[in-house]
Amino acid sequence: MALLGSLTSGVSSLRTFTTQIEVIGNNIANVNTNGFKGSNATFSDMFSNVLRNSSPAPGNGASNTPVMEVGTGVQLAAITRDFGQGTLSPTGITSNLAISGDGFFVVKDPVNGDTFVTRAGDFRLDDQGYLVTPEGLRVQGMTGGTATYEAVEVGGVLVYNRTSTTLPAAVGDIRIHFDIRVGSGLTNNTGGAFTDDQVNAARPAFDSYSIDRYGKITATLTNGDLVELGNVLLMNFQDPTALTAEGNNLFGSLGNAGPIGGLTLSMANNAPGTNGLGKVQSGAVELSNVDLAEEFATLISAQRAFQAGSRIITVSDAVLEDIINLKR
Repeated sequence: MALLGSLTSGVSSLRTFTTQIEVIGNNIANVNTNGFKGSNATFSDMFSNVLRNSSPAPGNGASNTPVMEVGTGVQLAAITRDFGQGTLSPTGITSNLAISGDGFFVVKDPVNGDTFVTRAGDFRLDDQGYLVTPEGLRVQGMTGGTATYEAVEVGGVLVYNRTSTTLPAAVGDIRIHFDIRVGSGLTNNTGGAFTDDQVNAARPAFDSYSIDRYGKITATLTNGDLVELGNVLLMNFQDPTALTAEGNNLFGSLGNAGPIGGLTLSMANNAPGTNGLGKVQSGAVELSNVDLAEEFATLISAQRAFQAGSRIITVSDAVLEDIINLKR
């Protein structure tokens, strides 16, 4: 029975350390993946075969009897993801965002409505002005900011006056876009001195944008005016390790991880730099938090442990062979 036990222990070690090597291999493969969070495999012993139960001291001056048991091997206890901060690397691209501190960007699939979170901020603006992931999922936050203008004639010159400002008030797909025309955000009050086409041609238009550390998105117009278009929102969790990696740097199962403040985003609960959330760095991305030197050191240890487990099997096999040959 002891030999069978040693074979079982050897097999359990091979299975367990194979999984650890797979985890390490995945970490090393993603050492250059933006926002990647490495994982660690931990182990626990399996149940033991009790050869003799323990017993208390009998009370006549004799000692107690300790338990006598033989373990049956090792098993995988957990594979835990390390959500520690990765290095922030500047890219010079305004749409690229990184989080300094805790929290995740929230993105939504515009086709099926599925929502995910990510630490990879290699975002871009698509052809409609939406802030999206490389796969086209739209970043979530406050939207709807805009301004209206009127065109007037002053001394034969077109002058554009801002008549109202609307701050971002709705939560949804962030769109970095500003376009007004006569009849849509722009009023021609020139008294016929200029046609609608002339007013449209010289209208204040979108020129550039910026995103500050608190996620506020501000557009600069061609006339120098500033318009607040939206605000990037973040989400954090009580237990981020409960998130499920979905590929493409995305995490799902948001409800299982205990979203702080709930799954519904709001400026009060999810603004960067508040409620324990980190701040946003525009023009940068967060790199993988994998320590390559540490991974290779752990890989060597796992390899040696695997070799030791295989030796348990070969030694047990040799002993069994000797027992079988006793009859000779």
